[in-house]
Amino acid sequence: MNAQSNMYELKAERRTDFKRSALRGLRQQGRIPAVVYGSSMDSIPVHVDSKEIGKLARRGRTETFHLKIEGMNPIQTLIKEMEQKNGAWIHVDFQQVSDNKPIRVRVPIEYQGTPAGTKKGGIIQSQESGLEIEGLPSDLPSVFEVDISHLNVGDKLLAHEVVLPDDIQLISNKDELLVSIIVPRGVDTGDGAVDAADEQPS
Repeated sequence: MNAQSNMYELKAERRTDFKRSALRGLRQQGRIPAVVYGSSMDSIPVHVDSKEIGKLARRGRTETFHLKIEGMNPIQTLIKEMEQKNGAWIHVDFQQVSDNKPIRVRVPIEYQGTPAGTKKGGIIQSQESGLEIEGLPSDLPSVFEVDISHLNVGDKLLAHEVVLPDDIQLISNKDELLVSIIVPRGVDTGDGAVDAADEQPS
């Protein structure tokens, strides 16, 4: 079965009016202003259906699809950036991709499990919700599912400790702090842990 023939297709219309009032009017009609760009093409301002964008976002930011603009061959793209305001999408950037060229994307992390340290009074402090990686479009995961149930009081999870799929390169700083288990002031864990508040400089 040819994966290309089954690729999701999103229809887009060109934008010609860039006034703020025109952009507001598009959004009121259920359309989202967007732009598509790539190394082998000039940037093209377009607008797309907001409901269709919602469907794509739920499928994952690394999902590739065909962007169909009238008068052009379908462009294989993915969602590069989405701008949100008051819970609604207001702008989208699409990036043209090629099956044989690596691209950089930011993939969300889903933390799973209850850290052991929380049972001793510790609390989860999440610093990052995603990792920047590089790989071929077909190799990109839609999400990283990371088990943090082993983390105890005082433990930290760094970017390089996340297991990546084969052929995927970590672009985020390898020592970037993702999650830590800290102790609120006044909580006695029974193992000599230092209160998080006491670790802060005065």
